[in-house]
Amino acid sequence: MRITKFGHACVRVEHDGTTVVLDPGVFTDAGALDGADAVLITHEHPDHYLPDHLLATDAPVYTIEAVAARIREDAPAVAERLTVVAPGDAFDVGLPVRAVGELHAVIHPEYPRITNSGYVLTAGDRKVYHPGDALTEPGEHVDVRCVPVSAPWLKASEAIEFARAVEAPRNLAIHDRVYSEAGLGIVDTHMNVFLPREGLEYVRRRDGEDL
Repeated sequence: MRITKFGHACVRVEHDGTTVVLDPGVFTDAGALDGADAVLITHEHPDHYLPDHLLATDAPVYTIEAVAARIREDAPAVAERLTVVAPGDAFDVGLPVRAVGELHAVIHPEYPRITNSGYVLTAGDRKVYHPGDALTEPGEHVDVRCVPVSAPWLKASEAIEFARAVEAPRNLAIHDRVYSEAGLGIVDTHMNVFLPREGLEYVRRRDGEDL
């Protein structure tokens, strides 16, 4: 299995000839989708969903209804390649996938919460979890968890506790364009104070780098 971190929240998972790209948004270079066999989108915010990226690939797109509705409006040509999934659904994109959760994390109590479903991908004997913009536990053991590290809805303590609750042996930082490099360095320090105590690894990769 190969996992590559791309811009912000985008991750590319390759295994046994199948390539799956998750959440290619405005901070993601279009090259992240080269050769993609499937695209998964967790929710409709532009840092996770960019219509132009979907128009630039022929890969089928799997997402929740709220995002599908946006795609039908923003990029009608993609509609015939859409598959709508719901929380708890198990489906196959060349790799087995399960949708997890249904709500975005709280940004502010007075904002309505939009829908968000993360995805657990099974690649051989390893499982990878991308939660989107939520702190929803996957409900099963995962080997690699993509961990949001900077967001208007997130505190460092929440990111740490989420990682400790999920207990994935490896934690890959995503959602990292909100902070400066200095701010991300502070988060890295906090993560590496707490997670190794639990036997958990935390890493942050630059765009285009593999885990």
